Amino acid sequence: MFAALGFGLFPLIVIVFVIAGIVETKRVRAAQSEQSEVGVPVIKTVYVYLVLFATLMMTIGGTVAAFMAIADLVAPASYYQSFEEYLNMPKSPAGNQTTTNIDEAKKSYDKLVAEQKASARERAVNSLIKSFGWIVIPLPVFIYFQRRVKGNPVT
Repeated sequence: MFAALGFGLFPLIVIVFVIAGIVETKRVRAAQSEQSEVGVPVIKTVYVYLVLFATLMMTIGGTVAAFMAIADLVAPASYYQSFEEYLNMPKSPAGNQTTTNIDEAKKSYDKLVAEQKASARERAVNSLIKSFGWIVIPLPVFIYFQRRVKGNPVT
């Protein structure tokens, strides 16, 4: 996941979590002094917010990847070899596959282009399925922890 964000961003994320932990510690201590109860352990609070952050980042990354896969599915990359380049390309190492007929070569070229587009679509569908995994798997964990935090302080 951090490879997608860039490794240079990781120290910044750690600093943000440390600052969030310090702020949360002060908030918990203030609540303890007001209520004179045993407060929420800071480590547990930081853990919950870390899980929330990680699952949210995975869900966002999966959503972006799914959008890109849908874009590849709707508009796959073009086939870049022209028909003239295809005609000049060697047909086989043995040299026994020579096409002198332009119509046969055109049919062969069109078949190659269609196969390339079908392959690109298959890769896009595969990528879309994998991206949905990055959404579907962490999303319930995020919702569970979010409801825990929202309903009552982390306990």
